[in-house]
Amino acid sequence: MASCTFIRLLGLLSFFIVANTVSSLPSSSGGIRLGVIRKPSADVPVFREAPAFRNGDSCGPHRIHIVMTLDANYLRGTMAAIFSILRHSTCPENMEFHFLWARFDREVFSSIKSTFPYLHFKFYRFDSNRVRGKISKSIRQSLDQPLNYARIYLADIIPSDVKRVIYLDSDLLVVDDIAKLWEVDLEDRVLAAPEYCHANFTYYFSNLFWLDPVLARTFHGRRPCYFNTGVMVVDVEKWRQVQLTQKVEGWMTVQKQKRIYHLGSLPPFLLVLAGNIKGVDHRWNQHGLGGDNMEGKCRSLHPGPISLLHWSGKGKPWLRLDSRKPCIVDHLWAPYDLYRSSLHVLEE
Repeated sequence: MASCTFIRLLGLLSFFIVANTVSSLPSSSGGIRLGVIRKPSADVPVFREAPAFRNGDSCGPHRIHIVMTLDANYLRGTMAAIFSILRHSTCPENMEFHFLWARFDREVFSSIKSTFPYLHFKFYRFDSNRVRGKISKSIRQSLDQPLNYARIYLADIIPSDVKRVIYLDSDLLVVDDIAKLWEVDLEDRVLAAPEYCHANFTYYFSNLFWLDPVLARTFHGRRPCYFNTGVMVVDVEKWRQVQLTQKVEGWMTVQKQKRIYHLGSLPPFLLVLAGNIKGVDHRWNQHGLGGDNMEGKCRSLHPGPISLLHWSGKGKPWLRLDSRKPCIVDHLWAPYDLYRSSLHVLEE
């Protein structure tokens, strides 16, 4: 028994000797770096540094403002989305990211900084209490998270000197120069997004809504078309002028009373804006790649050119790839994945 104990102690002592020796090696020696053997937070994955992307000769000083929410559970998707935007941009140094977070996590901040050392970005706190009493249970738990509603309040959170933003979800890739989307003419509208006028619009609202003559008149005089709120070009000034936040909140109040829809934060946007937005080419939101909201079954790409791939729906590409049960479209996401698994860390 004593000899076994001695052997265990000897092995433990050897580990500390090796660890101390490795940590003292300079990074240029080819040894394992101290930063690699540290134990990361269980909630925050480790990412490798992205290449530096520089502006082309034609770039001026203008900024393109991109708003995204920041959640540790979706950080792997966020990193891939940022990487795709920078990689395909003619003027990547002109990008400025505005991240809305509900709970500040220093390790998430450090991850973004170390993965994209040259990135221009700012953090803004979204107070979850603003929506806690307004959220109604939907068909998928992730849709009920307060941060999913932060886009409703972006005009209140973003600084007043920012006049226009592109709002993007974290489960997408941009495979074209995002400046083309940024430059769309809003034609005095609050918002621009791809519209889908052949979708079954009645699906997004309950029978109670359509059977109520007052509520059903909501779309009178409008051609209501579905649009996905995960990709939007927004005139922030006009948003404030027309009090869009208050109008969306008004419908959320009705929902709490009468249960007129089933899908998170999308239906109140449709109630306020459907039929009154600037339509954008469908290439800018190849959505639904995550399948439906219940099962997340595989879906194929829609025909036509593609500038943005969007895994809206239950299935997320990083989860399906990790489970070794990916859909064909998930392999389009994989080259933008900056995640370093524990195996990759040891190999380095």
